[in-house]
Amino acid sequence: MLYLILGLVIFLGVHSLEIFSPTLRSAAVARLGEKPYKGIYSLLSIIGFVLLIWGYGLARQHPILVYAPPLWMRHLTLLLMLPVFPLLLAAYLPGRIKAAVKHPMLAAVKMWAFAHLLANGMLADVLLFGGFLLWAVADRISVKRRAVLRPLPGPPPSKFNDVIAVVGGLALYVIFVFWLHLKLIGVPPLAL
Repeated sequence: MLYLILGLVIFLGVHSLEIFSPTLRSAAVARLGEKPYKGIYSLLSIIGFVLLIWGYGLARQHPILVYAPPLWMRHLTLLLMLPVFPLLLAAYLPGRIKAAVKHPMLAAVKMWAFAHLLANGMLADVLLFGGFLLWAVADRISVKRRAVLRPLPGPPPSKFNDVIAVVGGLALYVIFVFWLHLKLIGVPPLAL
């Protein structure tokens, strides 16, 4: 469990810098330079991500039950996961979805985490999905309160971006449900 917690602290900590100090990034870039800052940020993110994946895998070998969700929650989870991939793609494809949702990446993370908390009740699940849910909620609140300090890179807005986000997102959903979730996570989402 230690590696999972350490991974969450590092990964979510790096991604929380602007929640706690909106000017910290700008100050670090001014002191280090853009590329060294991004290099350190990326390295810490990768280390945190690897630790949380490894720690989650280790923790699943010795599960500690926190709550036992009813079987029907898996069906609700599948339903709640439907918009996650389209939202994820919409974050990088500016269009009407991105304009309406404002921060589709954070919305996708919140839905993913909440949906998985409904279907999984082991301590490792609560730490992983609960940690990401709390982070996404805190970041969304923070984004509302801070001014945009830098433009985000991405393609220009287009009416076709929404179509690409929805079609591509639903295709990714199908691939994950029927193949990739089992391959990567070891759990078949459709198993009863």
